[in-house]
Amino acid sequence: MPELPEVETIRRQLAPRLHHRRILEAHSHPSEKFTPATATVGATIGGLNRRGKYLIAALDDGQELIVHLGMTGSLAVTSDRPDDPYVRAWWRLDDHQVLIYRDVRRFGRIRCVPAGCYHTIPTLAAQGPDALSTDFTAEGLYQALRRSRRRIPTQLLSQRPVAGVGNIYATEALWRAGIHPARRAVSRPAATRLHAALIQVLNAGLANGGTTLRDYRNADGRPGSNQDALACYGRSGQPCLRCATDLQRRRYDARTLTFCPQCQPR
Repeated sequence: MPELPEVETIRRQLAPRLHHRRILEAHSHPSEKFTPATATVGATIGGLNRRGKYLIAALDDGQELIVHLGMTGSLAVTSDRPDDPYVRAWWRLDDHQVLIYRDVRRFGRIRCVPAGCYHTIPTLAAQGPDALSTDFTAEGLYQALRRSRRRIPTQLLSQRPVAGVGNIYATEALWRAGIHPARRAVSRPAATRLHAALIQVLNAGLANGGTTLRDYRNADGRPGSNQDALACYGRSGQPCLRCATDLQRRRYDARTLTFCPQCQPR
């Protein structure tokens, strides 16, 4: 699933192409997950923002077009609508370009809501501060984590302590911070390390254009390169880059997580 670096990469590519563009026509797959795309016809896009893993286009009619990419979703601007059965929605713009939303597995979703009214999108309404915003602090992370007894990765992936983090970057950050994925609580110093590690791995992922393990492509159709820089995720059985101990893989809360038994003591 695209995480913050992947979604932000797409946002940065699309924002200048969509700014001040008027939507002349819109079509969608008949599923109610995608039909809200058609409610945008006639509106002008004022800007493209992001909150966590959500892309949010501000419209001049007081609405916001909200897109979640799910596991296999992608957005691109093309000269015409492609003949592609996996296109779930498209918008024709006033510069003769077409914004395409493609989603093979249909786990993504589209919503059109009054600006700031997210009660119909519970995961967006309840998420914590964006991981790359100034609202995300070490103390805030510590306080959020201590309010739950769930395992730390499960808390992170819930988006409530911090928004934008998924399995890849949580695994990388826990390895950097020296925190075992089975842990249910952390000290304030450990939370401070985790806060710094999350920011580091997310910024690295963004600098590398995101992580492509299989499906992710940016708005130009190109894969990211951050998969070549991963230190822990997907490296089970290989030596830890810090201590040379073989990395291990375990299943916690229905998720498979990789860690170093030496650097991340339980």
